[in-house]
Amino acid sequence: MLSMLEYIKTILQKVSFDRSLFQKELAKAIKLLIPKEVKQLKRWCYHQFGKVYRVVLNRCFAGRVRYT
Repeated sequence: MLSMLEYIKTILQKVSFDRSLFQKELAKAIKLLIPKEVKQLKRWCYHQFGKVYRVVLNRCFAGRVRYT
């Protein structure tokens, strides 16, 4: 059984062909995950998609409100 984080990674890989769909799914994923998982997702996303979608990643992850 996949964790939510692993499931989201799978979804992002499948929609990575379309910029707006990728951004929509990433924004949804960030809202669903706990802060620790968002950190892991962020690291993974920049590694996987940083060359193609850096602007999208910056926009989505910058909008994340941090509670400490």
